[in-house]
Formats: sequence, structure tokens, C-alpha cells
Amino acid sequence: MASSHLLHNQSLFFPSPFKNRCFSNAPPTKLHFQRTPFVKASNKQLEIVYDPDERLNKLADEVDKEAPFSRLTLFSPCKINVFLRITSKREDGYHDLASLFHTVSLGDIIKFSLSPSKTTDRLSTNVSGVPLDDRNLIIKALNLYRKKTGSSNFFWVHLDKKVPTGAGLGGGSSNAATALWAANQFNGCVATERELQEWSSEIGSDIPFFFSHGAAYCTGRGEIVKDISPPLPFDIPMVLIKPKEACPTAEVYKHLQVDQTSNVDPLTLLEKISMNGISQDVCINDLEPPAFEVLPSLKRLKQRVTAAGRGQYDAVFMSGSGSTIVGIGSPDPPQFVYDDEDYSDVFLSDANFINREENEWYKELVSTTVSDPSEASATF
Repeated sequence: MASSHLLHNQSLFFPSPFKNRCFSNAPPTKLHFQRTPFVKASNKQLEIVYDPDERLNKLADEVDKEAPFSRLTLFSPCKINVFLRITSKREDGYHDLASLFHTVSLGDIIKFSLSPSKTTDRLSTNVSGVPLDDRNLIIKALNLYRKKTGSSNFFWVHLDKKVPTGAGLGGGSSNAATALWAANQFNGCVATERELQEWSSEIGSDIPFFFSHGAAYCTGRGEIVKDISPPLPFDIPMVLIKPKEACPTAEVYKHLQVDQTSNVDPLTLLEKISMNGISQDVCINDLEPPAFEVLPSLKRLKQRVTAAGRGQYDAVFMSGSGSTIVGIGSPDPPQFVYDDEDYSDVFLSDANFINREENEWYKELVSTTVSDPSEASATF
């Protein structure tokens, strides 16, 4: 899979020369791009056509003239579970896990603008089927931030969705973490990253991970996050393959039999990965057997990727509760994905491991993402 990795600024604005624990690329007050109207001419009339974003930009600038900036665009990366051990079932019905989480370069783009409303956030997106009300984790995160800090800021938010849902990639959790980070930037960074991380566990178990630096050993329900040094090189390529069908997490856990999970010590897995890198024997996911019961075709997909990719992938495994299959070691999917009609509607993306710097949010690596293999036959 052809892939270019060009580092993009996470903000729409020019970088500030000032450094503090707040967003290090925060723009100067009221600095924004000038948008020039263009003219359509004909022999009958002259029509002035304006960029509609200009009006929204002006409205956002008028909301709070004391705010450090009025608009912000951030990258919202997804994650994979390099290994995922389920260690016990708790009395509250949840399960304890131990997992190596790592952010990867596939992600969404979220645009935030201050809204003149003092009662409602407004969310839009480029895909259907995504809730736009307070069922969405972005709205839940903004509500949580206002509850914790007393902030009166409300937002227009546009979500450019690239991470598939029901994939085991934590796309919604990442969106929530990104929204908390953004709200804190608009509010002068009154909360620490540690506080944002702690608060986020109230609305989702995977959200706290994204306040790590990109690699973490997570335990409990996933909300206990131990930041670790990146154990794997960032230049290791991978391919993400997700069938059209999703794996409902609740259904996967219903089929889980804890007494039949792996008995390998997760800390041993972490040590092996840190010392020796990725191999099939360390990429254990205890949720694979129940996920394959829920979605038998997913088991077949993993088997076919493994067989077709011998010598191509260092490891093939499912991420999270599914239904994404990860192939580590090559950005290219196996040829059968293009040849077999059964896989004509799979989602495909190449990816790399990424992290973030202290007091900065994640930055996008431009990477080829393909959702329709028929459109990509000339790319690979």
C-alpha cells in the first residue's frame, strides 16, 4: 500500500511562540485566515459568491472577544490492543483486563468553534448513523467538562469520521478525549491532563488511555493507565481490515468464558514485546474466541489473512472486541481481499504507531485509507 507520512499541524492557526502547559500551538488572539469572495461572471449577470465558512468564523470570533482563540481543529487517533488479557470477572459485572494499548495513525478530524449558544452544543458529521445528541461521546465529554469546571462555553463541532464504528479501535473514546482536551484549551487550560484523564473515566473505560502519550499498560476496566515508553518502533507498518459487520461489545462479553482464557502473565507479554518486538505468540486477545462465536465470518477472515500473509505479517490478531483484524509487518492487505466478492465491502487502512509530546495533542500522519478495495486496486 502506497503511503506518504507528512506531518500536519493539528491546528488551523499559526503556531504561537509562547510555551506553557496549555496548548503549545495556540494561536494569537483573533488571528484567522482571510477568505476572499470570488466572482462568477457571465454575459447576463455578475454573481458574488462567498465562502460560507467566513460567516461562521466571524460569528465564532464574536462569541468571546477575550478568548485566546475561537476555532480549533484536532486529530483524534484510534488505538489497537497489541495484547488483551481478561484476568477476572468483577462483582459489578465488569471484567478486569490487562492490555497494551497503542495509538495508531488512523484517526478522525474534529473541528471545534465557539458557539453563541449558552445552552446547546451542535454536532455535525460526514457519515450517517452517528448520533448527534447527548448519546454521542463528544457531547457527553463537553457536558462533563462544563460540569467539572463551571465553564460556560458551548460549541459547534464537526466530526470528519474516518475510523469505522464497531471496530474495536476506540474511535468514539478518542473523540471524547479530544473533546475534553479542546474544551480545556478554549477555557485557558484550567484543568491538568491528570484531571482530564480522571474525569474521563466517568463516561467511558477506554477514554483515559488517550491522555497517555500513546503507549500504555492498562488494567482495571481499562481506566487504570500506566504510561510507558513506546515499546515498538514507529516505522513498523500495519494494515487494518474490518468487515462490514460489527461486533457488539456486550454480546462478545456475554460469550466470554473467563476460565478458558489464556493463563499467560500479561506483564510477561509486555516484557517480551519491549525486548523482542512483535510476534504472533505475544499478540494474545482473550476476546477473540467469543467474538468469533458472535461473528463466525470474522474467524474465517483472520484465518485467511494469516494463511495468505505468511512471511508478510509478523502477527495477525483482532483488536479490542472486534471486528478489526490487524496485520503487523506490512501495510498491504492480502490479495484475496480484492479478488473475493465476499470482501468487496471491507474497510482497509494502512497505519503506523504514533505518540504525542508532553502538553500537545496528537498530530496527523497522512496515510492512505481505503474503504472500498475496488477503488484501490491501482494503489497497492
